Parts: sequence; structure tokens; C-alpha cells
Amino acid sequence: MDEVWCRDGFQVSTDPARLDLDAMHRFLRTAYWSENIPRDLVERAVAGSLNFGLYGARDQAGYARVVTDRATFAWICDVFVLEEYRGRGLGHWLMACVMAHPDLQGLRRWMLSTADAQDLYRPFGFEVPDDPGRLMARKMPDSPLAPERR
Repeated sequence: MDEVWCRDGFQVSTDPARLDLDAMHRFLRTAYWSENIPRDLVERAVAGSLNFGLYGARDQAGYARVVTDRATFAWICDVFVLEEYRGRGLGHWLMACVMAHPDLQGLRRWMLSTADAQDLYRPFGFEVPDDPGRLMARKMPDSPLAPERR
């Protein structure tokens, strides 16, 4: 079931049919974490995620995506508020909506990665792990798509 939150003429909705994939792609292809991402990859990411669209009166104003099993784990990614909507507390509200989603309650672990928005996430309990040496990652910077299958 889709969730909707309303505040000051804005809405946050988890209805994927409302997402403006063109607007999202325009932003994400210039973001430091997804530079030059192909549109079809954005579509695939959206299809496999719990999506939170932030909407103003006329258009989509922001977005957050959660990769989750809805039981034990969630990875928050692709969080943004478009420039013309910044400075109104919408990013904080968007994150509050993410954290309040009924399917995400009681999870054992939440994770995210950010180079510059630590102050956005700290009020929600995010911090650098006590032992970041336990974390591992596999980066594929030159390959935004999986290898072709034979």
C-alpha cells in the first residue's frame, strides 16, 4: 500500500507511478554519487526499491530511495531535493517520512553513504560505525552495468 505524507503544500508519496523519471535522471546523472548514470539504470534501481517522491504543487521536488528486505536491513540512497526547493527543511522532512514508513520499522540495520550530508542524517541516529573496518565494499567505477551474459 502506498503511503502519503503532507506538509505546507508538499507531499511525500511512495507511489512509484507518480515519479518523474526524466527529472530524476537529469539530477542523478550530475550527482557525485551517480555521475553519468544511464536512464535505464535509474529505471531498474527504482523498480527494485522502496521509493519516496517529494512533490510540490506542480512537479517533483526531490527523492529518496531505500533498498530493503523490509525485515532486517535498509540502505538509503539517491536522496536529493532540487535546488529551487532547498532551504525549506524538505530534506529533513523527506528523511523523517522515510524513517516513519511502516514497512521499515524494527529493522536491525540501516546504512547509507554520504560525502557531504552528515548533518542531514545525524538527527535520525546515523553515525560513523564504531568499527568501520568491518565494512567492506566492492566498487565497479568503470562499469555502471553488469557484464553481459552469454
